[in-house]
Amino acid sequence: MGTGAGTGAGTGTGTGTGAGTGDDAGDSAATPVRVRNRRGEGDRLRQEIVTAAVALLDETGDESAITLRSVARKVGIAAPSIYRHFADQPAIMLAVVRNAFAELDEQLRAAVDAADDSPRARLTALCEGYLEFAEAHPGRYRTMFGGFWMPDPDASSVTAEDLGALGEASMRRLGEALQECVAEGSSASADVATDVVALWLGLHGLAHQRAVAPSFPWPPNIAERLIGTLAHFTEG
Repeated sequence: MGTGAGTGAGTGTGTGTGAGTGDDAGDSAATPVRVRNRRGEGDRLRQEIVTAAVALLDETGDESAITLRSVARKVGIAAPSIYRHFADQPAIMLAVVRNAFAELDEQLRAAVDAADDSPRARLTALCEGYLEFAEAHPGRYRTMFGGFWMPDPDASSVTAEDLGALGEASMRRLGEALQECVAEGSSASADVATDVVALWLGLHGLAHQRAVAPSFPWPPNIAERLIGTLAHFTEG
């Protein structure tokens, strides 16, 4: 599910857009007072920076709201302090997106744990969990799969390998679940590697279209039809 350079499954969904540093020099809002971290607490500050960036994304639904100054102001630090933990604004965005993919994978894991034991039920639960995450976190989801944040790897600290690794755990989870369906006989897929990409593309397309066309009369069983078709579920 790599959002910039693709993954081992070949699902790259975007290209670098040359995002800037996000240093909005014209922003004159006051920075709140923050208690200074004690020595050795740098990791905590790094997490606070990521948490603040995620909060800005959730509050605005707009990735462009995440700038060095806006994040620093929300944390209560001077903007230059961020450079001790992140080389540039794209590095902060990469951390935000990694955090979102980790949350997605945790939601998928929980969905499988709550499903029936059959491989078909587990794969269906994975797909439904994916769609539920996209609906619950539209700003994060949109940013996970592209947007203006995505940098040119030659012009930022973010590498093509960083972008290519995004979403690997979730894609692997889907692939393993589909393979289990094939082994059990509940899927007629003859090419799991290709079909899992098709399944993800279908889920991503449905999630995106639901977000941009909420007034469309979506059939209540559209997700079930989509999953069944792309997973090549057999009758029964």
